[in-house]
Amino acid sequence: MAIQLVVFDIAGTTVRDKGSVADAFMAAAAQYGVSVPREEVNKVMGFRKKEAIRILLDKFYLEQDDTEGLIEKIHDAFTHNMISFYKQDAELAALPHAEETFAWLKQRGIKIALNTGFTRNITDTILQRLQWKSNGMIDMVITSDEVPEGRPKPYMIAAIMKQLDIADAGQVAKVGDTEVDVEEGRNAGCGLVVGVTTGAYTRSELEQYKPDTIIDSLAELPPLIQ
Repeated sequence: MAIQLVVFDIAGTTVRDKGSVADAFMAAAAQYGVSVPREEVNKVMGFRKKEAIRILLDKFYLEQDDTEGLIEKIHDAFTHNMISFYKQDAELAALPHAEETFAWLKQRGIKIALNTGFTRNITDTILQRLQWKSNGMIDMVITSDEVPEGRPKPYMIAAIMKQLDIADAGQVAKVGDTEVDVEEGRNAGCGLVVGVTTGAYTRSELEQYKPDTIIDSLAELPPLIQ
């Protein structure tokens, strides 16, 4: 079935991330006395960030008296760190071949959406810096705080399909760099689920979750859709 919509993740999939999201996450946790290994933080990339914090606290800090309060404090610190970082980062840029892939899709009438585990305020900071909001390159953006639950639940993709008038999930491709991107695509019934190695997960890590295919660059995506 012909793909009519491609849903891309942001950090690590379409936007360069040299570990800065994990750095901001770890710094926010450390501010409140929570220390977690980077490899564990990488495992929860792609989740709604409050859920990621909850997963890590459950795993490493079982004796907290006010877990909900601590989650809110860490999340607020993370949000502040990320907005500050994305406003100032001189190296913030689209990943190689992201924008040319968007253009290729646009030329063929295929709709383009972004979804993310970030909140709207972080996401808008990125989009404004890249000018993706103003140049008409993206048809829709949705964030994890705008739906009942984030990944791996399919709510973001379902909302995108409704807004863009795509009735059949078999006509949707999902592209992302983490376990929950793959699981989100599967849970939404997407016709094509693509893992990409430019972000948090290596090829061997992505293979465990069985996407339809794994690519090392967005330049490899158009042949999969043709």
